Amino acid sequence: MKKIVLTLIVFVVVTVNFNLLACTNYLVTKGASADGSTMISYAADSHIRYGELYWRPAGEYPEGTMVTLYDRGTAKPLGQIPQARKTYKVVGFMNEFQVSIGETTFGGRNELVDTTGIIDYGSLMFLVLQRSKNAREAIKVMIELINEFGYCSSGESFSIADPNEVWILEMVGKGTELVFDKKLKKYTNKNKGAVWVAIKIPDGYVSAHANQSRILNFKLSDGKTSISSKEMDKIFSPDLEVIYAEDVISFAKAKGYYSGDDANFSFADTYNPMTFDGARFCELRVWAFFNEISNDMDKYWDFVCGKDLNMRMPLYIKPNRKLTPQDLFSFKRNYLQGTELDMSKDEGAGSFGLPYRWRPLTFEVDDKEYFNERVTVTQQTGFSFISQMRSWLPDAIGGIYWFGVDDAGSCVYVPFYCGITKPAEKWAEGYGDILTYKDDAAFWVFNRVAHFKYLFYNRVMPDILKHQAYLENKFAEYQPEIEKAALDIYNENPELAAEFLTDYSCNMANYVVDYWKEFGNFLLVKYLDGNVKQEENGEFLRNPWGYPKSPMFPGYSEEWKRNLIDKTGEKFLMK
Repeated sequence: MKKIVLTLIVFVVVTVNFNLLACTNYLVTKGASADGSTMISYAADSHIRYGELYWRPAGEYPEGTMVTLYDRGTAKPLGQIPQARKTYKVVGFMNEFQVSIGETTFGGRNELVDTTGIIDYGSLMFLVLQRSKNAREAIKVMIELINEFGYCSSGESFSIADPNEVWILEMVGKGTELVFDKKLKKYTNKNKGAVWVAIKIPDGYVSAHANQSRILNFKLSDGKTSISSKEMDKIFSPDLEVIYAEDVISFAKAKGYYSGDDANFSFADTYNPMTFDGARFCELRVWAFFNEISNDMDKYWDFVCGKDLNMRMPLYIKPNRKLTPQDLFSFKRNYLQGTELDMSKDEGAGSFGLPYRWRPLTFEVDDKEYFNERVTVTQQTGFSFISQMRSWLPDAIGGIYWFGVDDAGSCVYVPFYCGITKPAEKWAEGYGDILTYKDDAAFWVFNRVAHFKYLFYNRVMPDILKHQAYLENKFAEYQPEIEKAALDIYNENPELAAEFLTDYSCNMANYVVDYWKEFGNFLLVKYLDGNVKQEENGEFLRNPWGYPKSPMFPGYSEEWKRNLIDKTGEKFLMK
């Protein structure tokens, strides 16, 4: 039997430890976007995740071909399942039909992890993209796969979208209860599969999730707008808004997690009960997104601060303005600026206003546990994306995978069209890794620049923002003309249009790496030894005889100086 190994890259450590979970997804429907796009976003945050552009070509396989699945957190082989006879091309986490998917891990109840399953959440994402032409088909494929082969991850929230619809699906396993199967002559898991709920985000609304289950109550089956999994044949009904596992409530009752009326059942409260951690470390990042586009979020402040866990936020809200991909770029860079929890303003920010804190997330002093804030932007992001799907264009042109590597605060989101025929070399999977430095690999080039801002944040960040905006604005300005040309070519020759988009995406991506590498060299010279060299329009200034003008010595902030004197008294007093 022929065996094809599907190499799937680890991008999130599957664990309920909040020190490691840090992913954030935004979901935007057509009516909530400026141009009628659907959009989802994702940040793959992990201390071992390498930023690279995953690439899976379309393929056709003979019957009997197998695909090997690997655990996201360890790369350990999990097992093999039959390969689909035909698979679709995947660029990152978007396929050739503009189906896109993202996730955040919420963990949930530890005892519900199925130790016998062979499909984890990461394998599931790639398999679904390779086998689905729209969001509903993706949900159907997802459930069929876990029911047949078992789900071995902890609780997950998935964002699933196509050019017309946006869904959130939350799932958790059912644990392991071994029974002897006389026919198979081996022990099997009685509880194989998962309990789950999927909800379509209403048009004109946005949603988000960030490592805490967010689906509370949901409409029970009426056979039209809401169905259980035993009615899965109705999944393509246009009125459908809710789908759920037929045993999602009965299983919870059997396990003793819930004893109330079915009509009052809450998925999140049952399978991932709210805690201080869940509110402060997870829901706070959802609030930060909602707060950017709503005038009504102050009433949830005590909840997300962990003071009132009963004041839950809604699953989705109607934004006060239409959103663009560039808006989502900005929201990915949020560190609670403008709030009392602004990380650049508290004691931990130091003299240079650094809105980052090094791990661990929590720490002890005098037998008491304390924590640092856990915000959207974080230094340990491997990669992040905003996927943009547009129904009025051919798929090859309509789907844009805006992709950035390393810390979202200092990355540049580059457009990769889903019709491209290859990845950009310097962004490609396997071009360097988290333990192998490569000086022209996109991840390492951006990581190198990020370390300048970690050292002197309030000095370096204005430079980064200027160059970041220059490049991202350039792509936005190019976009209408590139797509007009691509569409003209597509109408005559779709294959040639794909090559055109490939050339554009790959050339721009590799250009950005070269640009950012040179920018990193500029920062090294400008901020050498803690000084700031004088420059004008990117050119360092010299005196009339060609010698460097004397650098500036910014020193430390007034607050830093006063703190020093308060703690040391006259130790450093000039006498």
